[in-house]
Amino acid sequence: MSKKWIPLAVIGGIALVLILFSVTRYNSLVNRSEQVDGAWAQVENVLQRRADLIPNLVETVKGYASHEKDVIAQVANARARLAGARGPQEAAAADAQLDSALSRLLVVVENYPQLKANENFTRLQDELAGTENRIAVERKRYNDDVRDFNASIKRFPSNLFAGIFGFEGRQYFQATEGAQKVPQVKF
Repeated sequence: MSKKWIPLAVIGGIALVLILFSVTRYNSLVNRSEQVDGAWAQVENVLQRRADLIPNLVETVKGYASHEKDVIAQVANARARLAGARGPQEAAAADAQLDSALSRLLVVVENYPQLKANENFTRLQDELAGTENRIAVERKRYNDDVRDFNASIKRFPSNLFAGIFGFEGRQYFQATEGAQKVPQVKF
């Protein structure tokens, strides 16, 4: 091999290393982005599970408390808003409205002791409680994945590749304003 090929071989080797490094960084960002999307899909999944349980709960309550139509309508409307939410911010707002409506529904339930003794209602209430726990877990996982993704696109040298390839930070699932206040249940 002549000496004139050595600089070309070195330049080619450096170019190959840079290309491999770029591909690795890009693929890492894609994987993290997909992880965030998967976590959000799981949040939507458990929110949908809750939305699917609510009509059964409402129908059970309707049978005992037919004159409590306003509360039942509020739960149905909040459920519809949650089902139509697009993205974490809209879902968080709709979720807060649904939580509020469900709180009012549970106050109605407290006024009907025979309803609380109903086996179907008790089972549905247990399912909702389990679903609420699942929602909390999935929100946390989603926010953890968003944190990891956002940190990865801000760190050097990934931030260079994130900018070149158009990766942008994701929004956290945040509680709506007033959610930190303890709800008051009055009888």
